[in-house]
Amino acid sequence: MKYFLLSTLFIFSCLHVFSQTDISGVVVDEDGAGIPFANVIFTGSSEGTTTDEDGNFSLSSQKTYTSVSFSFLGYQSKDVSLQNKSNKDLKVTLYASSESLSEVKIYKGETSKKNNPAIDILRKIWANRRGNGVKKFDQYAYRRYEKLEFDLNTIDSSLIESRIFNGMEFIFEDLDTNRITGKTYLPIFLNESVSRVYGDNETGQELTELKGNKNSGFSDNQMLISTVRDIYDEIDVYDNYLKFFDKNFVSPLSKTGINVYNYVLADTAYVDGKYCYNIVYYPRRENELTFSGDFWVNDTTWAIKDINLDMSEGANLNWVKGVYIEQEFEVLSDSVFLLKRDFFQADFALREKKESRGVYGKRTVLYDEYEFNNERPSSFYNKQVNRFREEVYNRDNEFWETNRLEELNGDERGVYDMLDTLRTVKQFKRLYNVSTALATGYIDFEGWDYGPVFSTVGFNDVEGVRIRGGGRTYFSQHDKWRLEGYGAYGFKDDKFKYGIQGKVLLDPENRLIITAGNRRDVEQLGVNLTNTTDVLGRSLASSALISTSSNNSLSSINLTVFSVEIEPWENLSFRVSGSYREVEAASEGFSLDYYTDATRTNLSSELNQTEISNLIMYTPGRTTSGYGVEREVVDDDHPTLFLNYTLGIKNLFNSDFDYKKLQLFYNQPIMVGGFGRANASIEAGKTFGEVPLALLSVVPGNQTYFQLYNTFSLLDYYEFVTDTYVAAHFEHNFNGRFFSRIPLLRDLNLREIVGIRGVWGQISEDNKQLNASGIPLVAPNGEPYWEYSAGVGNIFKIIRIDAHFRGNYFDNPDARSFGVTVNFGFHF
Repeated sequence: MKYFLLSTLFIFSCLHVFSQTDISGVVVDEDGAGIPFANVIFTGSSEGTTTDEDGNFSLSSQKTYTSVSFSFLGYQSKDVSLQNKSNKDLKVTLYASSESLSEVKIYKGETSKKNNPAIDILRKIWANRRGNGVKKFDQYAYRRYEKLEFDLNTIDSSLIESRIFNGMEFIFEDLDTNRITGKTYLPIFLNESVSRVYGDNETGQELTELKGNKNSGFSDNQMLISTVRDIYDEIDVYDNYLKFFDKNFVSPLSKTGINVYNYVLADTAYVDGKYCYNIVYYPRRENELTFSGDFWVNDTTWAIKDINLDMSEGANLNWVKGVYIEQEFEVLSDSVFLLKRDFFQADFALREKKESRGVYGKRTVLYDEYEFNNERPSSFYNKQVNRFREEVYNRDNEFWETNRLEELNGDERGVYDMLDTLRTVKQFKRLYNVSTALATGYIDFEGWDYGPVFSTVGFNDVEGVRIRGGGRTYFSQHDKWRLEGYGAYGFKDDKFKYGIQGKVLLDPENRLIITAGNRRDVEQLGVNLTNTTDVLGRSLASSALISTSSNNSLSSINLTVFSVEIEPWENLSFRVSGSYREVEAASEGFSLDYYTDATRTNLSSELNQTEISNLIMYTPGRTTSGYGVEREVVDDDHPTLFLNYTLGIKNLFNSDFDYKKLQLFYNQPIMVGGFGRANASIEAGKTFGEVPLALLSVVPGNQTYFQLYNTFSLLDYYEFVTDTYVAAHFEHNFNGRFFSRIPLLRDLNLREIVGIRGVWGQISEDNKQLNASGIPLVAPNGEPYWEYSAGVGNIFKIIRIDAHFRGNYFDNPDARSFGVTVNFGFHF
């Protein structure tokens, strides 16, 4: 979804509407200085906002208002009449109240941590945080209505008259103005869903039962919906850190907040019959992942009644100009505050300028029908892997009128018909297809896709220039079967290569899948310690256009695989596969030869091997999209456990060796609060039996100038070869934690990255005796090989550069003690 969103932003950036009441301007004191965090409310309503640190404000509403009220503690309130529906550049002056002149104090800059009543209140919030919300009860249940929306923003005459919208002029007839930013916007996607949520705080179990779902716009793009939900998952403002966009923002209610935010006790008032304090907060430093805003807190339960969070300007976050969050809580039984409404808006844009075009991502969630302490058996919460019910996605209007907890506004009511019509316009289809191709790498041809387009041209020492064409069947994200394949030709070796694979989902409930395929191609072996027999898996043979040295260790492979996979419990899958492969050296001067007799006189240059593999994979917390034979993984912050047992069978289909291989892989992302994100992985394996080089575990080297996952950047291919190994990788991205404190670097939004990698292994003498390749089989068994790195990321938002340093084994032939790698990518 991230790449789809960025592609859409790119297209629209390369290229008047009215709400009922729209105002903007500045609030100043009698000396002309801006008043920060003053209240701006349409008179006689609850619709309002607060001024920013300079006193500026912007506010709009679907309703018609004739007056707006301005107020701030210690100042006389003021009502201003509105002569027009749109009132820009208002300048409102507030005068200090005569009876409280001695008490008036405008907080700007750093506030005191001592003798500050706002911080005293904050400490009481900490002490009572677990006594509020659904966490107060043993069990809970509630109804949940969610509305997701994407809008193209900053609509002006230049965009409307652009040739890109020829034939689509009708879409600009029902535009509106965003109440947060004051920008005009055009809805391009809308999704509504209703769910019933059940939870048990004693066991930690939760079940979400989807009751209805309705789409418009990119109606089949469930990946878009799921990723939006993952980008902004439900947050608890009482937590120390609020996670979205793969970043940890410091909550204003955090116990570390007093070191990050300034707090001001701004007002007291009755809110829905409860006496509350109003506390304004803003960050102490620039360029950190923080917010500014205010919250109302009850004076007896110390529960939050309302809170808004506006992402600080200069926060180290790419492609996002602004984030705004509102949460409203209702009172139950005079003492318990429950979440009632949760609103999130992100302003995505390629450029940071205020006038630049972009896309709003908006998510509104409302809650009602709370139920507590109704205990259910543990079996009730057992989640089925696939709960796709077609009727859920085809609810009638009566269902939505009953279950929609918030009425759609004018532009939302018309978006279904408008977007359904838009999908029939050829120009829109072209724009949508271009965005999809840039995001997925595939070009849609109604029922099948061509791609990946980025693999069309490649190069390696064996094939020279290589061209590749491929495709896959694709009718919808929920396809029960899929056929995909490719053909490739190398101009240097004058040979044709291919790969083909088919998958069928036989049982959606338990995700019983049968897969079969065959591939004949040139491959770089030894780039993964833990590997599977995926026919169309990642190939690095043609990816190294720029390398540290000549890659003369490529192999020719003919691989056939048949597998059966089942996922009886969510995110726990089992797979049994049978494979047969023929492997021989492809590069000139490279050999995989091995001895075939005890006297070491007879050689074989080709390996024929039959294997049966038993794989268990567990990915707790993983979120996926789709119900078909292939699903998209939405998030990347879940752990992965991988256990594989492989049995090599001699003489079956002329197979050459008997052996057993056991492999373990574990990967764990780690969020480290305000210090960024780390990732740790460990791999271990052992091969039982005598096998040649082609079946041994090669420590993965990297002879390119690009960073490759879980490889060793200063090792050459086949520099270390093992039959028993343990490897570990650790990397920490500080997300600019330290650079943000350095004045000359602060505005560049650079990110610090450090890493360390190590591997220990050994190889038996029996396996060394089989080797006739001429490659010395050396394992890092004296001491673990290790290397470390330091890098800078987010250069021009897409570039990362790492410097790598070797820790030992400097005496290995052609050993590299230092190297540099580059990586390109789109990251928030």
